[in-house]
Amino acid sequence: MERGPMVGAGQGAGTRVRALLGCLVKVLLWVASALLYFGSEQAARLLGSPCLRRLYHAWLAAVVIFGPLLQFHVNSRTIFASHGNFFNIKFVNSAWGWTCTFLGGFVLLVVFLATRRVAVTARHLSRLVVGAAVWRGAGRAFLLIEDLTGSCFEPLPQGLLLHELPDRRSCLAAGHQWRGYTVSSHTFLLTFCCLLMAEEAAVFAKYLAHGLPAGAPLRLVFLLNVLLLGLWNFLLLCTVIYFHQYTHKVVGAAVGTFAWYLTYGSWYHQPWSPGIPGHGLFPRSHSIRKHN
Repeated sequence: MERGPMVGAGQGAGTRVRALLGCLVKVLLWVASALLYFGSEQAARLLGSPCLRRLYHAWLAAVVIFGPLLQFHVNSRTIFASHGNFFNIKFVNSAWGWTCTFLGGFVLLVVFLATRRVAVTARHLSRLVVGAAVWRGAGRAFLLIEDLTGSCFEPLPQGLLLHELPDRRSCLAAGHQWRGYTVSSHTFLLTFCCLLMAEEAAVFAKYLAHGLPAGAPLRLVFLLNVLLLGLWNFLLLCTVIYFHQYTHKVVGAAVGTFAWYLTYGSWYHQPWSPGIPGHGLFPRSHSIRKHN
């Protein structure tokens, strides 16, 4: 007979706990949403600044030219000094795949939400196809340079013995080593990806200024691209500090910058190109929302 009030009190306590948890979840979701909107607005404003974009080119040049000097002031036993570290294997070796996945999703959402036209969306996405062709072509060119400038060596306990084998294939088939001028493909790729992502992400500031649909999914995709861009900058710094010879890194970065100039800085401004980021997305007659 005395269990009734106890059961009722237990059910009441359980209801209050569930209500408290529900309120807590709502508060956490509100905080997460506020941080998402605030972070995306600030990142868009930062990346959309023309002055900062020009300074970004200077930053990348400084990283490649002066970054190797840091090797005398950092710990050579850190995880980033190993060719087999997690970031080098999972991210640097697949940098173009990560860039295409994240940036492709961002470009797809921005262009389609702004225009609702499949053809325009496909045209803007074709910039990534061009980027993939640049990456593949540069990789083949770097291998060709190494083949043309290389020689075949046999490692011996006393040193290296030079062989007269004519090409890389026959040299490697004989179990020897082929050594030539090796342009740093990692430095090239990270530099090209950094410049490409900074250029594409800069459109989001104008997208927001025009008051176009910018829900949580789009803002989240944008911030993921910003985080990936930050990771590429960090891994580029690690690459120039720990790996490759100095001239190999500088030449790789120079080729990456030149590839950006040929595409984003020159060709994409022509009417018979995929177009620059944001081209055709923002009609001048559209009202623009001012950012304070």
